[in-house]
Amino acid sequence: MSLGIPEILLILVVILLLFGGKRIPEIARALGRASYEYKKAKDVIKKEAQDLKDAIEEQAEKPKEYEPKDV
Repeated sequence: MSLGIPEILLILVVILLLFGGKRIPEIARALGRASYEYKKAKDVIKKEAQDLKDAIEEQAEKPKEYEPKDV
């Protein structure tokens, strides 16, 4: 099910009535900031995960040194 132009216009009118014309730009800015922060946090988590993966792979590739146990 997709939204047509009449449905979108109805949604916009309801939003305008609920929040008023002065609040809509504030809400849009807040949503923009939240979206930016979300993307930034997602990128940081991806980088940390990749760094961790690289460190684990590097550690797995190192030859293990054999240390004989005293019996």
